[in-house]
Amino acid sequence: MTGDILKNSPSGPPPERAEAPPPAKRILSIPPVKRNQASPPAPKTPPPPPALRTPALPPAADPLRVYLSEVRQFKLLSREEEDRLVNLYKATEDPVIAQKIITSNLRLVVKIAMDFQSHWLNNLLDLIQEGNVGLMQALKKFDPGRGVKFSYYASYWIKAYILKYIMDNWRLVKVGTTQSQRKLFYNLRKEREKIIKEGLTPAPGLLAERLGVAEAEVEEMDMRLSSGREISLDAPLSLDSDLTHSGLLPADTPGADHLLAQLQLNELLKDKLDKFRATLSSRESLILEKRLLTETPVTLQEIGEEFGISRERVRQLEERMKKNLQLFLRREMPDLEETQDI
Repeated sequence: MTGDILKNSPSGPPPERAEAPPPAKRILSIPPVKRNQASPPAPKTPPPPPALRTPALPPAADPLRVYLSEVRQFKLLSREEEDRLVNLYKATEDPVIAQKIITSNLRLVVKIAMDFQSHWLNNLLDLIQEGNVGLMQALKKFDPGRGVKFSYYASYWIKAYILKYIMDNWRLVKVGTTQSQRKLFYNLRKEREKIIKEGLTPAPGLLAERLGVAEAEVEEMDMRLSSGREISLDAPLSLDSDLTHSGLLPADTPGADHLLAQLQLNELLKDKLDKFRATLSSRESLILEKRLLTETPVTLQEIGEEFGISRERVRQLEERMKKNLQLFLRREMPDLEETQDI
């Protein structure tokens, strides 16, 4: 029976026992999304309030180029139109008309300022600003009855304001305090170049003759214009020095020898005044003390009431005593070159 079993069984090892499959995991069912169905919109962030918004900064630009581009937008006026507007402004003083006249001549200010910019200062906008002030002043002072073109008249005011600004800012210390100095400041360099072009040497004497000023003033102005930058008196002499430039200046206070001489002179004057007082009467001594030797003298009326005399009599006694005191000091102190009036 065993053999029958072996015959009927297949060859090879017995089949392995199949394992049971693991329990299926529970999966949440998600409904399918239709392709044509749009997704819900995301919530929008509210914009910040106007006070918190950062304004967009303009791109970096040259201020001079910006100004010149704005100036070109103003229309130039013809001679007839300018004369008409100037006459109308003088009659009405309308600021709108004045603005139109000023803006039409802003290019003239730029042209004049550029002539001075290469010789004196580097900041052209400052010169233009001063020239614009001169242009407005020219409109106030202009007289249409003289028959002069306004732009021609305004050019002198524009140059005057620009030159004044240059003169005030050329050095920390002003160089044009007198009329002759201002004349030299404006014309010295031009006259020197003119003399060189003529093949001559621009000596101070020749420059002074051409400009009608003293030779010493030419030398002084030439030294001021050709000097280097200003140095502060509080600046040190060198990087590793504690001594400043002000330490090299002479002291304004008197020396010890002068103070000693003044003290001796005061003591001598005191002795001489005591000797002179011994020669006076009681009334004259009182006038000396209360009128001449005090910082707060009393009036003639007060002294006259004290002695029962008139103000005129007190004045006469005072004048006579002054003369006697001067003669006494000259006699007692002949070494004094000059006796101060008392």
